[in-house]
Amino acid sequence: MRSPDCVGALILNSEGKVFVQRRSPTRRVFPGVWDIVGGHVEAGETAEGALGREIEEETGWRLRRIVARIVDWEWEHDGVLRHEADYIVEVDGDLSAPQLENGKHDAHAWVGPNDLELMTIGRDSADVGLRHVVERALAFRQTSGNM
Repeated sequence: MRSPDCVGALILNSEGKVFVQRRSPTRRVFPGVWDIVGGHVEAGETAEGALGREIEEETGWRLRRIVARIVDWEWEHDGVLRHEADYIVEVDGDLSAPQLENGKHDAHAWVGPNDLELMTIGRDSADVGLRHVVERALAFRQTSGNM
């Protein structure tokens, strides 16, 4: 399995919804769109290390454990192809009070099966990759029972 360039964390609450956050309108990549927690794997960093770092930077929560690697996919932006690995994770911290990374995210939400359209706001109509990732996380929760 290829090492990812980017990692994503799918954090589920007790209601089985996935945490998402809106990227600030000033962001260079995907400004103003809804996204999952995550980012690029830095040089010398493992995917798991990047996952823990990104979770803490973007929410203030701490990675407790990786439950499953649920999807590997590729996406392109500005002519650069990126390989992303997304994980269902458990975190420590107050899920009702994320500490969004200042200047990078300006809102958050918990997405369930009836809220998936949120993942397409501000994106090209063909850009449904992240929506499918969130759908997989919701399906994982339903098929695996309690985590």
